[in-house]
Amino acid sequence: MAFAWKAAGITYNRYLAVASRTVRRSLKEGPRLQAERRGEMDLRFAKWQNGKQGDLKNLGEANEAAAAQQAKTE
Repeated sequence: MAFAWKAAGITYNRYLAVASRTVRRSLKEGPRLQAERRGEMDLRFAKWQNGKQGDLKNLGEANEAAAAQQAKTE
């Protein structure tokens, strides 16, 4: 199966996040700590309407909220 992440129902970005976290956790202590620090990021986004920027939102929190909402509807 070439695209197992599609069959699992997750996005490619989520698949990459899970795979990279797995690789980081498999490293020895020193390199693992360095890799975990590189893996941390804080992404924010804002929706634009009528030429005006909306409120900034944390991407991780927005994804968790969307996943929770989708789980409720299923």
